[in-house]
Amino acid sequence: MTAPFVQANTNGRLHSAHEPSIAPLNRGFLYGDAIYEVWRTYHGVIFAWDEHWARLERSARALHLTLPLAAAPMLTVIKQTAAAWREATGDDSEIYIRLQVTRGGGAIGLDPALADQSDFVILVQKLSLPTAEMIRTGLKLSRATTLHRNSPATLDPAWKTGNYLNNILTLREAKARGADEVLMTNLAGELTEAAVCNVAFARGGEVFTPPLTAGILGGITRQLLLEKIAAAAGVVAREATLRLADLTAMDECFLTSTTRDVQPVRAIDDVAFRVGGDTVAMRLKAAFADYADEYARTRPELAA
Repeated sequence: MTAPFVQANTNGRLHSAHEPSIAPLNRGFLYGDAIYEVWRTYHGVIFAWDEHWARLERSARALHLTLPLAAAPMLTVIKQTAAAWREATGDDSEIYIRLQVTRGGGAIGLDPALADQSDFVILVQKLSLPTAEMIRTGLKLSRATTLHRNSPATLDPAWKTGNYLNNILTLREAKARGADEVLMTNLAGELTEAAVCNVAFARGGEVFTPPLTAGILGGITRQLLLEKIAAAAGVVAREATLRLADLTAMDECFLTSTTRDVQPVRAIDDVAFRVGGDTVAMRLKAAFADYADEYARTRPELAA
């Protein structure tokens, strides 16, 4: 089976992602000394550009890492990379865009002063979306039992870095039990998030999602849901500290992320939730689609 074409751009050089482009001394490769962001398009328009860029800047400040380009020139390079992907594939589908920034290369050693200068890699590929069946039936989650989510007092999950071993290992555990995704708890036993998504619950028509202080990534879709989407759907949404014992009191569960927007969940281990067209999750999903449509219509300068 032929792998789908992935367009890459390393420090301004366009090439296939299957070609090498960084040196073995790159600190992103050696130490995970890197940050990244992911965007997707709706109707060919890069969605939530400003929100994702602001989070990239926060991650850079947290790691004392200098971004190689400012927002405007980086947007230009991203558009060039997207255009190269479309030319190479002849595909006008929605796309997935990943920008990774590393501290650069240099002599071997942990000291950040050994790095020469930051660099970047952009990856563009066709966006992989949940199928209609996945949305209709919902995903199965399983809670992590061997590891907990990183504490914000150690490596803060709010920083979108190249260090994902915590997520990888907990997801591996959940997958080994036949689940689609994992639900992680923090050291205090509070619910946090899935490996690559934020999590939310509905009860009595109200939505609850773990607070940032629990130790989670501040997801852009989660942020939009709390600030705009829920109100547009006539739903009250708020942060709440939740524990495993609270799961049985919830009517629904769903995930939020850039690539999934709102993804229903049918069960977490042996706790089942409502799924289907008449759920709060699907009301939010429809409201999010309306918001994304309006965003694409009013931001033609972000077409890619």
